[in-house]
Amino acid sequence: MARRDRARAEAAFLRGAAGVDGVATETDVRDEAEVERDRAREQLLRGRTWLGRELLTWLLWRSESGDPLVEVEGAGLGVLFTGRVLLRGVAGDVTEVAARGAAAPYAAQVKRALASGLLVHQARLRLAHGERSWEVTLDAEHLDLKAAKLPELLTEAEDDRAAERLDLCEQLCRFVDALVAAFLEERAGRAWARKIVPALRAWMEEGAPPAARSQRANGTGRS
Repeated sequence: MARRDRARAEAAFLRGAAGVDGVATETDVRDEAEVERDRAREQLLRGRTWLGRELLTWLLWRSESGDPLVEVEGAGLGVLFTGRVLLRGVAGDVTEVAARGAAAPYAAQVKRALASGLLVHQARLRLAHGERSWEVTLDAEHLDLKAAKLPELLTEAEDDRAAERLDLCEQLCRFVDALVAAFLEERAGRAWARKIVPALRAWMEEGAPPAARSQRANGTGRS
């Protein structure tokens, strides 16, 4: 009898009807959309993900002009979004959008997605400093530097090349730190809500069809 009870308990655990303590697990009666919203909200609140998404979205907006964003070590640092960009949000019918293509990050479709409430979650950046450029993928959750591509090495000796690689990696970290510092300075400033956010919203609205922009300007669009 004990063997049969044990077999039933193991079967219940394997099909997910019971937890490791043998107690029946609760059935999730929420609809799929609600489960997805909760999952997206949990991802957003993990660590400082929400702030990382604001940073990457701010960088996308500021980088479109092609002008250097900050000065580092006596030279301007330019930023260009290249290739794939991943957008995520916590509400609405769509909570994730991935856009691919050389000019995809600056496309009207991406701006429309941003205007609908999504933010940049992951992107590939090219950082230009002086005559050299670096490439790196940044993720909003931890701002980890992934798949970095360093400039071509200038030294010949292997020991010198190793030291140069290390120096280039350290430079890349300083560049990202400088961009984060510039963002945080604006984010904490008085002009953020009064000037920066309206300018960001206006830039996002550039991706909307003319009719939609006209409706919003006249106050007849969706609030």
